[in-house]
Amino acid sequence: MLVALICFLTTAMKNPQPQTPAIPSPCNGAALRKAGRRVSQLYDEVLAPSGLLLSQHSILVHIDRAGEPTMGDLARDMVLDRSALSHNLKPLERDGLVALAIDPHDRRSRRITLTAAGRKKLAQSKALWVQAQLRFEAAYGVQKAANLRKLLGEIYADDFSAAFAAA
Repeated sequence: MLVALICFLTTAMKNPQPQTPAIPSPCNGAALRKAGRRVSQLYDEVLAPSGLLLSQHSILVHIDRAGEPTMGDLARDMVLDRSALSHNLKPLERDGLVALAIDPHDRRSRRITLTAAGRKKLAQSKALWVQAQLRFEAAYGVQKAANLRKLLGEIYADDFSAAFAAA
């Protein structure tokens, strides 16, 4: 009997079962943050060969879509405060991937553009991002992933923020 128990424990230690929380967090904010951190970790791992984190890739994508956004417009589009955006832009600017310039129409504002190096880095990281997307959808399910994006879009929308404030 003791030998069987030792064999069982040895096997269990060599092949631990994945940990899952017994009880999901009752806090919506905490659950969303945990999920966001996990997904960021997974995507960061796939994006690592590009030298970018998911947050940096996302900034480059948003700039590319917008053309030459102002700091305020980019922060609003990314649902970030300006100081967080500024903090995240510093390494991208240091590495020559983005350029910041005073807006000629409003000298109080700065516009952000992708440099040639930024466009090249974005193209490189997009291919890796596609791999991360496909892996996420393979693990989670294509339809579930589409539904998740839709639900999350509802939550980060301005309408939800207004409804939350009014509740």
